[in-house]
Amino acid sequence: MNITKTYRVKGMHCASCASIIERTVKKFDGVENISVNSGTENAKISYDESKNNPKDFNAKLEPLGYSLIMDNHEMTAGEMGMSEDEHAEHLGLNQSKNEKLKEINDMKKRLSGAIPVAIISILIMAWDILSKYNLVVEMSATTSTFLHHLLPIIATYIFVILGKPYLLGVYRFLRYGKANMDTLIGLGTSVAFIYSFIVTAFENVLRPYINVQNNFYDITIIVITFIALGKYLEAKSKIKTGDAIEKLLGLQAKTALVIRDGKEFEISINDVVLGDIVIVKPGQKIPVDGVVVEGTSFVDESMLTGEPIPVEKNIDTQVVSGTINTTGTFNFKATKVGSETLLSHIIKMVEDAQGSKAPIQALADKISAVFVPIVLVIAFASLGAWLYFGIPTIGLSQALSFGLTSFVGVLVIACPCALGLATPTAIIVGVGKGAKEGILIKDAETLETLYKANIVVVDKTGTITKGRPELTKIDAQSEMSEQEIITILATLESKSEHPIANAIVQFAKEKKIEIKNINNFEIIKGKGLKGTIDDVEYFAGNVKILEDLHISYDTNKLDKETKEGKTPVLLLVKDKLLAIVYVADQIKPEAIEMVKALHKLGKKIIMLTGDNKNTGEYIARQVGIDEVIGEVMPEDKLNVIKDLQSKGNIVVMAGDGVNDAPALAQANVGIAMGTGTDVAIESAGITLLGGDISKLVKAVRLSKMTMNGIKQNLFWAFIYNIVGIPLAAGLFYPVFGWLLSPVFAGLAMAMSSVSVVANSLRIKTKTL
Repeated sequence: MNITKTYRVKGMHCASCASIIERTVKKFDGVENISVNSGTENAKISYDESKNNPKDFNAKLEPLGYSLIMDNHEMTAGEMGMSEDEHAEHLGLNQSKNEKLKEINDMKKRLSGAIPVAIISILIMAWDILSKYNLVVEMSATTSTFLHHLLPIIATYIFVILGKPYLLGVYRFLRYGKANMDTLIGLGTSVAFIYSFIVTAFENVLRPYINVQNNFYDITIIVITFIALGKYLEAKSKIKTGDAIEKLLGLQAKTALVIRDGKEFEISINDVVLGDIVIVKPGQKIPVDGVVVEGTSFVDESMLTGEPIPVEKNIDTQVVSGTINTTGTFNFKATKVGSETLLSHIIKMVEDAQGSKAPIQALADKISAVFVPIVLVIAFASLGAWLYFGIPTIGLSQALSFGLTSFVGVLVIACPCALGLATPTAIIVGVGKGAKEGILIKDAETLETLYKANIVVVDKTGTITKGRPELTKIDAQSEMSEQEIITILATLESKSEHPIANAIVQFAKEKKIEIKNINNFEIIKGKGLKGTIDDVEYFAGNVKILEDLHISYDTNKLDKETKEGKTPVLLLVKDKLLAIVYVADQIKPEAIEMVKALHKLGKKIIMLTGDNKNTGEYIARQVGIDEVIGEVMPEDKLNVIKDLQSKGNIVVMAGDGVNDAPALAQANVGIAMGTGTDVAIESAGITLLGGDISKLVKAVRLSKMTMNGIKQNLFWAFIYNIVGIPLAAGLFYPVFGWLLSPVFAGLAMAMSSVSVVANSLRIKTKTL
């Protein structure tokens, strides 16, 4: 049986690490797919559990320096309410915050001993350089001799203690043929250190052949320290990218006050079961999802909707875990607990999205897979070229010195870290920012597709309009009184969940008109409904009902009313039109601004509606929509989406997720307008909690910000290597005399990853 699980990965540092893990695990029989994300440090593996298990994978991965953490699993009911540290796998980097902070503190301790040494080396190097230009006095013989013996000692300390991960990288490369970033750093610094050690140990023997004053101890010290400092800063920055999950976890209440056997008990939310009556007092977090059964209050739902104004809660209204009761006390019945609560779904969805890969990352992944071997070839080729062309022209000593400088510089500066972090860090921040705004994104691909989309298709009811239409006019076409008309219509519509039906039923309730019993009720798809009341079969619906029953009617009057934005509902029997009632829906105030903003973002807006086309066009004119397609049934909406796609368009569909489900599924990006309590958030590519259409614009802006961030990251990662590697190799030396010192290569490499993460974090500061 095939299963799909996500595991934390220990020991992963760069995109090359991800590539090694993917290639290693893919070789197992029964592994269907694996996706490793170096940004989130996790691996999503689909495999046949009858053939493989994580222990098998680790048997191959551990010798290479990696391991899957096998305690990673989805949140269960028993886990909700644990402390944040106990939710190790649910934090921003899919790693326990305590564990990550411990790793950062260990790095800090090692650096605290290395940085003073590196500063001494930098001062010595600077003194030596400045003295050549007579800017400072030349070192005395005593000082020079002292430093000559001191540098090998401190270089050995740095090389062995701080450089241990890189030495292990070299060992694994020699033992298993697998190379990553640590291998490059390890090879470069090892060559520099070993060469320097040989020169020092055999100084008198080598003096006639090479300049024994040229050693690389300072380079070994400074490069390793700079790179370790860069990894430390990168780790500190990365932990900030995933704080959205941590904040979501912090919303969860730890206990609940329940009524059992007439008594109040404070229990862990792990022990709350379906049907429990939960008491919520002012200022308390709502522990699980449920329905109010007693009392009234106002609840702060900003964690769902991003809106700061508390929402009134009365009997029969729904409440959601993680939201905060602000005023009165109320009781509610638990309807969803543990992993079934909306907050749990949101956390899981954000986690999955942050760990997913955008299509734009494919190129970076392909390059990362071959990056390290190519860099090794370039490094050895540059050393060979310096020796081959340099010895006849500048002599062995200088050619060897330049060759080793280029060899070390190429290995040090060529780091795939920035390339690997470019996409996932931006995705993590972007998805987290969306979650805070009530915009739930299914995966990174959805975010990229939304950015590329050129057409936005919206449903009228509940999207452009409030979805709460009101009955505005009754036009009798027979001897029936208005009360009789509403009685029959309300009885028929009482069985429907359509917003227009609700408007008619609500009108009847307000007028205290009775609703009768109905038999043989049936929905006529896309047209209306029918049923038997007092032994008479009645029909209610749109003008297509007239056609089905072959009843003629002058539609000019209908056209006049619909052009004013009213939707007609016809009441008929088999051979006669009895009445027409008109229902009007109000435009959402934010819809007009939404359309303007989407136009500025370069999107064309098309409105689909099952209502009369005149009604749709009237609404469209008020809002500024580009095109209207009216009187469409659910399958027609699907066909419209297909037709738009067949013309090469990338289509976004926004709807209520119920009758729009086929169209939402067909669209390149489906956006569900959800209240946050009654929507299956996994069903659409993007869910806008609270049903706020203005968030559609925010979602598009977020996609633009995130994709621009990714493009900026990739651009600088590529440019950095495209320029840095040839410069370090000495390609520009014959023409310009430029040769990059490994010290500056180490600094540039260390800062490249930090700059990518910092650029991604800028997304947090931007306003949607």
